[in-house]
Amino acid sequence: MDALGLWNIAASSPTRPAVVDPSGRTLDYGSLAAAADRYGRGLRAQGLRAGDAVVLLLPNCAELLAVHFAALQTGLYIVAVNWHLVGPEVAYILKDSGAKAFFAHERFASVAAEAADEAGLPPEARFAVSEAGELASGAAGATGASAGAGASAGAAASGAAIPGFRPLASLGADEPAGRPDGRTMGGPMLYTSGTTGRPKGVRRPLTGADPDDVPGTAIWFFGIFGLAPHDGHVHLCGSPLYHTAVLNFVTISIQLGHPAVLMDRWDPAAMLQLVERHRVTHSHLVPTQFSRLLALPEDKRTRYDLSSMRAMIHGAAPCPREVKRRMLDWWGPVVIEYYAATEGGGTTIMADEWLRKEGSVGRPWPGSVVKILDDSGNELPAGEPGLVYLRMGTSSFEYHGDKEKTRKARVGDLFTLGDVGHLDEDGYLFLHDRKADMIITGGVNVYPAEIEGELAAHPKVADVAVFGIPHPEWGEEIKAVVQPADGIEPDEALTEELLAYARTRLAKFKLPRTIDYRPQLPRDPNGKLYKRHLRTQYL
Repeated sequence: MDALGLWNIAASSPTRPAVVDPSGRTLDYGSLAAAADRYGRGLRAQGLRAGDAVVLLLPNCAELLAVHFAALQTGLYIVAVNWHLVGPEVAYILKDSGAKAFFAHERFASVAAEAADEAGLPPEARFAVSEAGELASGAAGATGASAGAGASAGAAASGAAIPGFRPLASLGADEPAGRPDGRTMGGPMLYTSGTTGRPKGVRRPLTGADPDDVPGTAIWFFGIFGLAPHDGHVHLCGSPLYHTAVLNFVTISIQLGHPAVLMDRWDPAAMLQLVERHRVTHSHLVPTQFSRLLALPEDKRTRYDLSSMRAMIHGAAPCPREVKRRMLDWWGPVVIEYYAATEGGGTTIMADEWLRKEGSVGRPWPGSVVKILDDSGNELPAGEPGLVYLRMGTSSFEYHGDKEKTRKARVGDLFTLGDVGHLDEDGYLFLHDRKADMIITGGVNVYPAEIEGELAAHPKVADVAVFGIPHPEWGEEIKAVVQPADGIEPDEALTEELLAYARTRLAKFKLPRTIDYRPQLPRDPNGKLYKRHLRTQYL
């Protein structure tokens, strides 16, 4: 039987391709494992122990995967940060997670430096990756562990890519060769929106498992989509690796012997070209990307050989039915949809099922439970809408530092994301809306309270409401409605001033696309905002 897991495959087949980086250069299993070992030794030498956390502010690159596997084998919590965030937002995550090490790319140098300073992170805990990279450039054309080790020496001599940060290549460079001591399985610490607009870390107990053993849940999860170990699959990653599902698909692919092709910036035509070039068999997209693929001119859409594709998996946001139909017409029955939660549990629907149950997001995974409950926690019958509750196994997660959020999300051993939906008589889930105010734009979750809190701090704003309105490509776009302060003229100059102010405090993807004005926002006598009254005007 073929070996499973990064380190086992590296031992048996060190020259086997593991990662194709965005430049097109290949890193083999031996080199990736050697880099993960070296960084793991360095983290141990830094004093990090099982249960500590590291934060990654990195684009799609081989270095991110090497650091990920280094942390995974040393029992650390891995926090992959959205690199669209601004300095104070990253600083909050550094502090909230208790990060003991911070890895940043020079592309985000100013944000990284500001965040590290604000969080009070010591210089020895800061590591930088240069634009030229370390592993891809050092391992190009080379194979085995020696290639990965040789890459570090040259990169270390080049100096840090971010002032005040150490070169990544220096991590573990002076430690004896071999695996790090005290190897034990780490895991992700995933940040999701909090009740106050601040993100909250979803933190599960560590298993204490051997990092060489691939979890059975990983094999089971890929099996849901018809993906099996060493079955000739090639994964294409076009979305940022800070997304939970995206990182899971890449790392599990590598663990199961599927090489991963990374894109730095997703482009529809470039994606099709890579599918043909590398004979890609599976990928993970969001509906926005489907829309952009369908918008390509006919000659570009039909130029490439896509016959290798076996599973085009999509989730993260509702997919318009017409978009789904057109993708099925174009690519055939390889389009698979799922609905899942960072916290655990979900549903899947294959192409033939979707055509019978159009609009559904599928039935529960094996071992997953989906129920529809009313506001009192009572289970509702088929066809009746209510809050969607999920469970996967024991659902033993907690929101880091927010027991109240954890409590409110639960009914018994079930939890909810605040989505409203119903189950039909065959057990298929249909989603209606979100009870919470979460906006999903381009597959990314945005919490309006955070935006409202920043805009409300501007002296020319008396009141503000932020919500999502339909957008044909992004699913939703962010709309702000502002009540100007007394004596302030609601004109284009004010809009530009407010957006400029927001840009200094919020990531670009959180910025309102448009701002409208009202002399008074609808609130009840107790001050509760009737946001739905505003939203319906734009539907």
